[in-house]
Amino acid sequence: MNFSELGLNDSLQKSLIDLNFLKPTPIQSKAIPYLLKSNEDLISLAQTGTGKTAAFGLPIIHKTEIKNKKTQSLILCPTRELCLQITKDLKSFSKYVKGLHVTSIYGGADIRKQIRELKLGSHIVVGTPGRVLDLLNKKKLEIKDINILVLDEADEMLNMGFKEDIDLILEDTSESKQILLFSATMPKEVLKISKNYMKKPKRIEVDSKKEGAKDIEHNYY
Repeated sequence: MNFSELGLNDSLQKSLIDLNFLKPTPIQSKAIPYLLKSNEDLISLAQTGTGKTAAFGLPIIHKTEIKNKKTQSLILCPTRELCLQITKDLKSFSKYVKGLHVTSIYGGADIRKQIRELKLGSHIVVGTPGRVLDLLNKKKLEIKDINILVLDEADEMLNMGFKEDIDLILEDTSESKQILLFSATMPKEVLKISKNYMKKPKRIEVDSKKEGAKDIEHNYY
């Protein structure tokens, strides 16, 4: 299967050709067609390095209404570095999608600059839980009407102590949203989030739970 067979719009296919993305990874070939057609919740168990960002990012961009300036999707991730990487990838994927705005919000950076970007209108917000909650409390970020909420590296976010923040963020969103939960493992805390907030999610699992991505070199000290 090639990316051209997944049902993505022409603008996205053009950017994928530029990026030399020809064949989707297993998680991409399973998740992208499902997310393009369905608004149901999804749990995906996959290791880092298997192409998760494209698996959720491409359908999110495809489904974004450019004329609607409100925030339509929120992607939560555990670290500033991952936040910036996801934002960079989304901007690369949407290279030919005119008018699409992606904003990254994370701690340790000038919050005033992030507020200015949000004021200009951001279709997709990528953020760490602490900074997202901070901007919600300051009423500088509006997520009550978002269509899609992604929890990326959910197990890592919980390991880093973000459970309370995630609960508060989820409570501030519409019940009708679609939740996409991506995690390398499924500990009790992640399972609890899925049971409390998700509605009959589809489950996609690729690779062995204990096995890293084959194209990444691992060094153990």
